[in-house]
Amino acid sequence: MSDAIFIEGGRVIDPANGVDGIRTVVLRDGVVAEVAERVERPAGARSLDARGRWVTPGLVDLHVHLREPGQEYKETVATGARAAVAGGFTTIVAMPNTRPVNDTLAVTELVLARAARAGLARVYPCGCISKGSAGEELAEYGELKAGGCVALSDDGRPVASSALMRRALEYARAFGLPLTVHEEDLLLVGKGVMHEGAAATRLGLKGIPGQAEEVMVRRDLALLELAGGRLHLAHVSTAGSVRALREAKRRGLAVTAEVTPHHLTLTDEDVASSGYSTDFKMSPPLRDAADVAACVEALADGTIDAIATDHAPHSPVEKDVEFDAAANGVVGLETAFPVCLALVRAGKLGEGRLVEALTAAPARAFSLPAGTLSRGAPADVALFDPGATWTCTPERLHSKSANSPWRGRTLTGRCTHAIVGGRLVHQDGEEHR
Repeated sequence: MSDAIFIEGGRVIDPANGVDGIRTVVLRDGVVAEVAERVERPAGARSLDARGRWVTPGLVDLHVHLREPGQEYKETVATGARAAVAGGFTTIVAMPNTRPVNDTLAVTELVLARAARAGLARVYPCGCISKGSAGEELAEYGELKAGGCVALSDDGRPVASSALMRRALEYARAFGLPLTVHEEDLLLVGKGVMHEGAAATRLGLKGIPGQAEEVMVRRDLALLELAGGRLHLAHVSTAGSVRALREAKRRGLAVTAEVTPHHLTLTDEDVASSGYSTDFKMSPPLRDAADVAACVEALADGTIDAIATDHAPHSPVEKDVEFDAAANGVVGLETAFPVCLALVRAGKLGEGRLVEALTAAPARAFSLPAGTLSRGAPADVALFDPGATWTCTPERLHSKSANSPWRGRTLTGRCTHAIVGGRLVHQDGEEHR
């Protein structure tokens, strides 16, 4: 008999197949062989005791910054993939704003080669919308798609030109690639460094109005209606963006969206209470309580499709400076599950919807072969102990960077095992190869 793993006694939550209950999951030859209430395990077969744990498809993150090539002192493909599996993410999409940016086949191939060498999470590259992410000339989408890119983005920069955005939608449509868009009107952003509101006024920091995001969201939805194609809104953060997204979906436009754990659980008041901690500086900035409530509601009802971490590692060189001068971004792969699980405990999000937003929904958005425990699907599985408590410290994180707004906090919920292609790659805080 071929090598197999029997995951027994756990609560299997597989929204793609409507499964939620105690089941045995059988993995064989790198794929899911069976999910059933009763399975006879042959003598001597390998088993994992999942009692008291959730067993889910491996989590899928559509928005991860791995920093390689060019900024390996912050993160590498290997360290980012290690952080991913430690958080239960078996599939991640690597954003293209590296140095050089991923606008060529050479960079795409490098990312894939580093991921294969690491042998941890599955890494799918995202290519650039424009050459050099400069917003002036379209990148070669056919080359990027052939090389393995699954989406296109100038993330970190908006596509300022409406004409270029229209052409990008039309061109990407021919290759079946979604455009992941970073929605900011930079003229409205100006020199702002946090959300425009009472907290910014008290702190004496320049604010960024929510409308800086919303006007670009509405522009791109209008262009999507004109040009066709597939649009994916990155890190939605305002109630106005949610309203526009809900209306667009009601009208049948091909748009999906993601929201980050920090925009679901933190507000601009956390910047104030942190004492100007740059671990609370990100783009888009933390918004006010009404925006957070709107994003949570939209995630719960499916208007926002997926949770994505926007994992953005930075070293102390970029973060241990004045708030105005600090780089935007926080790490999030290893804290996403417990942070979002808190929404479940607060009664704001259902358990099944949480798992769906981390598995099947993001996989559908980018047409990835992931997020399901269907028979024959890749044997990518995560096990979580929803009651495990742990303290988020730099020593506990697998990322090269530790710029987390949850640093020093005790979190509840932790990935105990991650399996990729039928191989156990993470167990109880340790990497397995």
